[in-house]
Amino acid sequence: MKNRKILIADDDLNIIASLKYMLSEENFDILAMTTPEAVLENLKRESFDLVLLDMNFQQDTTSGVEGLKLVEAIQQVDDQLPIIVMTGWATIDIAVDAMRAGAKDFIQKPWNNERLITAINTQIKIAKIDKKLQRLSQENKLLSAQSFPQESGIIAQSPVMKTLLSSLNELAKSDMSILLTGDNGTGKSMLASYVHQHSSRANNSFVPVNMGAIPESLFESEMFGHLKGAFTDAKENRIGRFEMAEQGTLFLDELANIPMAQQAKLLRVLEEQKFEVVGSSKSQHADVRIISATNSDLPKAITEQQFRQDLFYRLNTIQLRVPSLKERVEDIAPLAEHFLQLYSVKYNISAPQLSIEAINKLQQYPWPGNIRELSHLMEKILFTCKKATITGRDLLLDEGLGAQSSSGKLINAATIDDASLSMEDIEKFSLINRLKHYRGNATETAKSLGLSRSAFYRRLSKYGLD
Repeated sequence: MKNRKILIADDDLNIIASLKYMLSEENFDILAMTTPEAVLENLKRESFDLVLLDMNFQQDTTSGVEGLKLVEAIQQVDDQLPIIVMTGWATIDIAVDAMRAGAKDFIQKPWNNERLITAINTQIKIAKIDKKLQRLSQENKLLSAQSFPQESGIIAQSPVMKTLLSSLNELAKSDMSILLTGDNGTGKSMLASYVHQHSSRANNSFVPVNMGAIPESLFESEMFGHLKGAFTDAKENRIGRFEMAEQGTLFLDELANIPMAQQAKLLRVLEEQKFEVVGSSKSQHADVRIISATNSDLPKAITEQQFRQDLFYRLNTIQLRVPSLKERVEDIAPLAEHFLQLYSVKYNISAPQLSIEAINKLQQYPWPGNIRELSHLMEKILFTCKKATITGRDLLLDEGLGAQSSSGKLINAATIDDASLSMEDIEKFSLINRLKHYRGNATETAKSLGLSRSAFYRRLSKYGLD
């Protein structure tokens, strides 16, 4: 565990020497300043766990006014940094004023060593808890907005999946970066979470980020956080994804969708393990394990100068391909039964059984949408099949199946000219079929439709296809 860092502010060199000696014995790193200006300058450049400051900086001043102004100024720089004030002219009024200004505790000179150390340890601990609670609150908001399925459990009866899980179990013991490739809907996000859960970082956060859904203008704010007032809409401090994932795992999904201009910023963080919150010049350490995923051909994107080669090598310590569902025939039936049971509990509906005919049909279907498509099908079947046993006919698994209209009609190539279809029905059908054509590759699909990344993802979200 790294030493905790304290900034001491006092104009008395003897006091500074005494505090340095005592606190160094307690494994604190100490930096001391003798003027308010020097204190503020260092706070803008470096991170500290606590500030211990005198209330007076001139020999003939005992009012505490200087100290109060400095407490307020520190709050402007970092309102989460704990402050303990000290003075040899202790009065209740000064103590109350200091606490109102933002100080967390008040120590009178000459101090009691044990009391001072306890106060410092307590305030540092409280600050860490507060920061963790804030991080968890923002992380919960983030996770609640995620659109990918959150079903737990990985089914692996097929040889190809058993081999993949065996590799992931070994890699989980390390801290190396992992790049997962494969078609959309194959469960890359779940496998990334699986690695995290089986790693030494399991007690800390797993933070997934859909890189394709982050507007380029908000990239730094989303990834590194921002301070209140850093830009027009920054009405409060925001913790970025790197800080959320501190000592945990950051999962970068849709990796190929990171704009070139932002790839350099991400590369710098990965190389130096440091980043700056937007609006701050202080560097923060990034102790984060990176797992990333893509369904794109990154070597091709590098050749076309759409992806940085140095970033690719930084993320590609080891690369594993996640097989498509049609390559894991042995897993299709147990996965379908798993989803039926899962949605049965969710909706409090009795789950029907799959017939042999239905299982055979599921195993013969090509599954262009992979596991996500199977999950959605089982959820729909739970409501459309009113029998105890699901037959092959109940599945409606025609390869030419397109989409369901808002009125419940089936839309495919044969019915697309139906005059009762709305523009939204036709657009949804077109999105589904174009996605199938490009095997779930979001970048290629968006490009073929002449849509920007953000416009494409908005449409996916609108129709529940994301």
